[in-house]
Amino acid sequence: MASLYPKKFGGKTYWYLREMARVDGRPKMVSERYLGTAAEIAAAMEASQAAMLPERTRHLAFGDVAAAWGMLQDLGVAAIIDEVTGPRPAGPPLPAGAYLALAALNRLVAPCSKLAFADWWKTTAADRFARIGASALDHRRFWDAMHAVTPGQLEETSRRIAVRVVEVSGVDCSSVALDMTNFATFIDTGNAKAPIAQRGKAKQKRTDLRLVGLGLVVTRDGGIPLTWHAYPGDRPDVTQFATMIGQLRDQCEAIAGGAGDAAADMTVVFDAGQNSQDNFACLAATGLSYVGSVRASDCPDLTALPASARVIVDEQRFGGLTMFDTRREVYGTGRRAILTHSPELHEGQVRGFDGTTLAKAGKKLDDLAAALARGKTRRPRAKVEAEITAITRKPWVRRVITWQLTGQEPRDLRLAWSIDQAARAALEEELFGKHILITDHDDWPAADVIAGYRSQSEAEFSFRQLKDPHVVSFSPMHHWTEHNIRVHVFTCVLALQIAHLMRRQAERAGLHLSVRELLSQLAGIGETVLIYPSTGGRPRARRMTTELTGDQQKLYEIFELDRHAPRS
Repeated sequence: MASLYPKKFGGKTYWYLREMARVDGRPKMVSERYLGTAAEIAAAMEASQAAMLPERTRHLAFGDVAAAWGMLQDLGVAAIIDEVTGPRPAGPPLPAGAYLALAALNRLVAPCSKLAFADWWKTTAADRFARIGASALDHRRFWDAMHAVTPGQLEETSRRIAVRVVEVSGVDCSSVALDMTNFATFIDTGNAKAPIAQRGKAKQKRTDLRLVGLGLVVTRDGGIPLTWHAYPGDRPDVTQFATMIGQLRDQCEAIAGGAGDAAADMTVVFDAGQNSQDNFACLAATGLSYVGSVRASDCPDLTALPASARVIVDEQRFGGLTMFDTRREVYGTGRRAILTHSPELHEGQVRGFDGTTLAKAGKKLDDLAAALARGKTRRPRAKVEAEITAITRKPWVRRVITWQLTGQEPRDLRLAWSIDQAARAALEEELFGKHILITDHDDWPAADVIAGYRSQSEAEFSFRQLKDPHVVSFSPMHHWTEHNIRVHVFTCVLALQIAHLMRRQAERAGLHLSVRELLSQLAGIGETVLIYPSTGGRPRARRMTTELTGDQQKLYEIFELDRHAPRS
């Protein structure tokens, strides 16, 4: 047994540590160690405690980067790129596949320029588990890697990655959604090196900027991109449909083969914006099935049917949705057509039309009428009529607003307007809440056709995700040449594939999170580096992950983050 024992010398107390034991049945001191005075003992304890505390700490991003890196590794993305592009040229510290995979990783979790990449990399724990130092990540290395991939190799790489995604995830490819959008860029007007960036109808309302168009085909199961097509932003979406369908047909046999399905079983879902007689002819030639739609206003014979002609589709799946199933001539061929009416959509359109569309038009007409009533305008009658026509240019507004402009001279012009309530009621009865779907699946139950068409939202969701400025983002795009823009699109689509695979994996484990919520939860799993004072030589460092809260523990297990976690 150890105990403290005091001794006094010259009036001062000194402390010893004695160890007592029984020897031959009797207690005996077996060791004695000098400790010092009380002040010396206190100072030694303080020094010992100070040595146990870290001198400083660093916090590094871990969870989101590690989960995405693990997914890229599981898919073998870098190896696929290197296999397609061929042997690595002498000079770069990493092959092209590694740089493009890293570019996609950055797009996924913290989009930044290639110039800022190395600085961002230092704020993560990735250099530890990826074994890639920041010194190898100079922005010029990324440019070299981008230039090392030809357009043909980029297309082949995308196809192989899609096949690999299907093989690894087992995603259902029997139904896919096709849609297109465009993205605003900040490419200078005088830049002739990027003909893919053109001014056109901007879906982000940035008519002052050059646009890059992007078409995606995504799975109904998880919204995972299977193929993509970048095109000049001044081209209407409908003109790119044949290219997308041809590309999908070229790839679908390999993709569907990865899923163990027949290519002919693939159904393409698209909206009315892709409709044309040529596009339907192209679709028929590929042998792919389809579910599409036509504008309700183009089918007055169907929209005029009374509500009694419609029947409930499936109350359990679709609530009060009703439908009328028939056949009619559409784009030169008899096709199955399903008229649907949604009470929820109907109510939403009423609120939007009355509260926003009509309200805005009415305010502009009131302002114009007030200006004319003051008699101060110098505009001739023709210009005032043109302004009224512009205010009421939308078809639905034109149907329900009536107006009269009296007088001939500018000072005598007076405007009166009103809403034709009968026309307003007729419009609501005829069009509100209605969709008309078309398909070549004559044997499918109507409920399956409707569910298939609603999967179009997966493609729309993918585009909304790419327009998120914080994660899985197309912008900002720091590239100014045709080739680099196309490689940038490839890395963005790859990031979207990884993000939706991660979301699907979490969902299958019972966590229903959006991409942003998922990445936010993972980003909350950090890595802390504790750096202790040097006792001669390099300072000691100890690494540990932060405390897991909420869903983080489950996400840690879902994405097997322990394989990348620090060991000490």
